[in-house]
Amino acid sequence: MLSRERIDAIVRHYGRDILEHEHMEIERRSLQHGDVTTYEHSLRVARLSVAIADRLHLWRHVDLRALVRAALLHDYFLYDWHDYDGGSHRMHGFRHPYTAEANARADFELDDIVSNSIRTHMFPLTPIPPRYLEGVIVNVADTVSAVRETLASRLSRWKRADAARRGSTLRP
Repeated sequence: MLSRERIDAIVRHYGRDILEHEHMEIERRSLQHGDVTTYEHSLRVARLSVAIADRLHLWRHVDLRALVRAALLHDYFLYDWHDYDGGSHRMHGFRHPYTAEANARADFELDDIVSNSIRTHMFPLTPIPPRYLEGVIVNVADTVSAVRETLASRLSRWKRADAARRGSTLRP
Protein backbone atom coordinates (compact mmCIF):
# COMPACT_ATOMS: atom_id res chain seq x y z
CA MET A 1 0.00 0.00 0.00
CA LEU A 2 1.37 3.40 -1.00
CA SER A 3 2.08 6.00 1.67
CA ARG A 4 0.60 9.49 1.47
CA GLU A 5 4.06 10.80 0.66
CA ARG A 6 4.42 8.39 -2.26
CA ILE A 7 0.96 9.28 -3.55
CA ASP A 8 1.84 13.00 -3.37
CA ALA A 9 5.08 12.31 -5.25
CA ILE A 10 3.18 10.48 -8.00
CA VAL A 11 0.68 13.33 -8.34
CA ARG A 12 3.47 15.93 -8.48
CA HIS A 13 5.47 13.85 -10.98
CA TYR A 14 2.64 13.41 -13.50
CA GLY A 15 0.90 16.72 -12.84
CA ARG A 16 3.72 19.20 -12.26
CA ASP A 17 2.99 21.25 -15.41
CA ILE A 18 -0.70 21.39 -14.53
CA LEU A 19 -0.12 22.37 -10.91
CA GLU A 20 2.32 25.10 -11.96
CA HIS A 21 0.18 26.49 -14.80
CA GLU A 22 -0.88 30.12 -14.43
CA HIS A 23 -4.58 29.22 -14.68
CA MET A 24 -4.31 27.24 -11.46
CA GLU A 25 -4.30 30.64 -9.72
CA ILE A 26 -7.97 30.90 -10.70
CA GLU A 27 -8.60 27.51 -9.11
CA ARG A 28 -6.76 28.60 -5.96
CA ARG A 29 -9.15 31.57 -5.61
CA SER A 30 -12.38 29.77 -6.56
CA LEU A 31 -14.46 27.88 -4.04
CA GLN A 32 -15.71 24.45 -5.01
CA HIS A 33 -17.42 22.74 -2.05
CA GLY A 34 -17.92 24.61 1.20
CA ASP A 35 -14.65 26.33 2.02
CA VAL A 36 -12.52 24.06 -0.20
CA THR A 37 -11.06 25.65 -3.32
CA THR A 38 -11.24 24.04 -6.74
CA TYR A 39 -7.44 23.64 -6.58
CA GLU A 40 -7.58 21.79 -3.24
CA HIS A 41 -10.49 19.68 -4.47
CA SER A 42 -8.65 18.71 -7.66
CA LEU A 43 -5.57 17.70 -5.64
CA ARG A 44 -7.74 15.62 -3.31
CA VAL A 45 -9.38 13.88 -6.26
CA ALA A 46 -5.96 13.14 -7.80
CA ARG A 47 -4.61 11.73 -4.53
CA LEU A 48 -7.73 9.65 -3.93
CA SER A 49 -7.69 8.37 -7.52
CA VAL A 50 -4.14 7.09 -7.08
CA ALA A 51 -5.07 5.59 -3.70
CA ILE A 52 -8.06 3.78 -5.23
CA ALA A 53 -5.92 2.36 -8.02
CA ASP A 54 -3.41 1.24 -5.38
CA ARG A 55 -5.92 -0.28 -2.95
CA LEU A 56 -7.67 -2.19 -5.75
CA HIS A 57 -4.37 -3.35 -7.29
CA LEU A 58 -5.20 -1.79 -10.64
CA TRP A 59 -1.64 -0.84 -11.64
CA ARG A 60 -1.62 -3.12 -14.69
CA HIS A 61 -5.01 -1.81 -15.78
CA VAL A 62 -4.63 1.97 -15.56
CA ASP A 63 -2.46 4.56 -17.24
CA LEU A 64 -1.20 6.31 -14.12
CA ARG A 65 -0.18 9.48 -15.97
CA ALA A 66 -3.62 9.78 -17.57
CA LEU A 67 -5.34 9.05 -14.25
CA VAL A 68 -3.49 11.83 -12.42
CA ARG A 69 -3.91 14.33 -15.24
CA ALA A 70 -7.63 13.61 -15.63
CA ALA A 71 -8.15 14.00 -11.89
CA LEU A 72 -6.28 17.30 -11.76
CA LEU A 73 -8.15 18.68 -14.78
CA HIS A 74 -11.65 17.31 -14.14
CA ASP A 75 -12.87 20.67 -12.76
CA TYR A 76 -10.70 22.95 -14.91
CA PHE A 77 -13.63 25.26 -15.69
CA LEU A 78 -11.72 28.35 -14.46
CA TYR A 79 -14.45 30.34 -12.75
CA ASP A 80 -16.08 30.42 -9.33
CA TRP A 81 -19.51 28.94 -9.99
CA HIS A 82 -20.83 30.58 -6.81
CA ASP A 83 -20.35 34.07 -8.32
CA TYR A 84 -23.38 35.67 -9.92
CA ASP A 85 -22.87 35.90 -13.67
CA GLY A 86 -26.30 36.62 -15.10
CA GLY A 87 -27.31 32.97 -15.06
CA SER A 88 -24.73 31.12 -17.17
CA HIS A 89 -23.60 29.08 -14.14
CA ARG A 90 -27.17 27.97 -13.48
CA MET A 91 -26.61 24.53 -15.00
CA HIS A 92 -23.02 24.26 -13.75
CA GLY A 93 -23.34 20.66 -12.56
CA PHE A 94 -24.38 19.52 -16.02
CA ARG A 95 -22.18 21.80 -18.16
CA HIS A 96 -18.86 22.20 -16.38
CA PRO A 97 -17.30 18.91 -17.57
CA TYR A 98 -17.45 20.18 -21.16
CA THR A 99 -16.05 23.57 -20.18
CA ALA A 100 -13.28 21.88 -18.19
CA GLU A 101 -12.38 19.66 -21.14
CA ALA A 102 -12.28 22.62 -23.57
CA ASN A 103 -10.10 24.66 -21.19
CA ALA A 104 -7.79 21.71 -20.55
CA ARG A 105 -7.49 21.07 -24.29
CA ALA A 106 -6.54 24.74 -24.83
CA ASP A 107 -3.78 24.63 -22.19
CA PHE A 108 -2.50 21.03 -22.37
CA GLU A 109 -2.19 18.15 -24.76
CA LEU A 110 -4.88 15.61 -23.89
CA ASP A 111 -5.10 11.97 -24.91
CA ASP A 112 -8.43 10.16 -25.29
CA ILE A 113 -8.34 8.77 -21.75
CA VAL A 114 -7.86 12.17 -20.11
CA SER A 115 -10.35 13.89 -22.38
CA ASN A 116 -13.07 11.28 -21.87
CA SER A 117 -12.45 11.14 -18.13
CA ILE A 118 -12.88 14.90 -17.76
CA ARG A 119 -15.99 14.99 -19.94
CA THR A 120 -17.71 12.10 -18.13
CA HIS A 121 -16.68 12.69 -14.52
CA MET A 122 -20.20 13.81 -13.56
CA PHE A 123 -21.94 10.63 -14.73
CA PRO A 124 -24.86 10.04 -14.23
CA LEU A 125 -25.57 13.82 -14.23
CA THR A 126 -24.01 13.81 -17.66
CA PRO A 127 -25.65 11.06 -19.72
CA ILE A 128 -22.59 9.28 -21.11
CA PRO A 129 -20.59 7.02 -18.76
CA PRO A 130 -16.79 6.97 -18.74
CA ARG A 131 -15.26 4.81 -21.46
CA TYR A 132 -12.07 4.06 -19.53
CA LEU A 133 -11.28 2.70 -16.07
CA GLU A 134 -9.41 5.93 -15.32
CA GLY A 135 -12.66 7.85 -15.83
CA VAL A 136 -14.56 5.54 -13.53
CA ILE A 137 -11.92 6.03 -10.84
CA VAL A 138 -11.97 9.84 -11.23
CA ASN A 139 -15.78 9.77 -11.09
CA VAL A 140 -15.74 7.80 -7.81
CA ALA A 141 -12.93 9.88 -6.29
CA ASP A 142 -14.69 13.11 -7.24
CA THR A 143 -17.98 11.96 -5.73
CA VAL A 144 -16.34 10.81 -2.49
CA SER A 145 -14.33 14.03 -2.21
CA ALA A 146 -17.31 16.26 -2.94
CA VAL A 147 -19.44 14.54 -0.31
CA ARG A 148 -16.66 14.72 2.30
CA GLU A 149 -15.94 18.39 1.58
CA THR A 150 -19.58 19.42 1.59
CA LEU A 151 -20.39 17.53 4.79
CA ALA A 152 -17.26 18.78 6.56
CA SER A 153 -18.13 22.36 5.71
CA ARG A 154 -21.73 21.99 6.86
CA LEU A 155 -20.73 20.19 10.05
CA SER A 156 -18.29 22.99 10.85
CA ARG A 157 -21.03 25.61 10.32
CA TRP A 158 -23.48 23.63 12.46
CA LYS A 159 -20.92 23.35 15.26
CA ARG A 160 -20.20 27.09 15.13
CA ALA A 161 -23.91 27.91 15.15
CA ASP A 162 -24.50 25.54 18.06
CA ALA A 163 -21.59 27.05 19.99
CA ALA A 164 -22.92 30.55 19.33
CA ARG A 165 -26.36 29.52 20.59
CA ARG A 166 -24.78 28.13 23.76
CA GLY A 167 -22.68 31.27 24.23
CA SER A 168 -19.31 29.61 23.74
CA THR A 169 -16.80 29.66 20.92
CA LEU A 170 -15.07 26.84 19.18
CA ARG A 171 -11.44 27.13 18.40
CA PRO A 172 -10.54 26.60 14.74
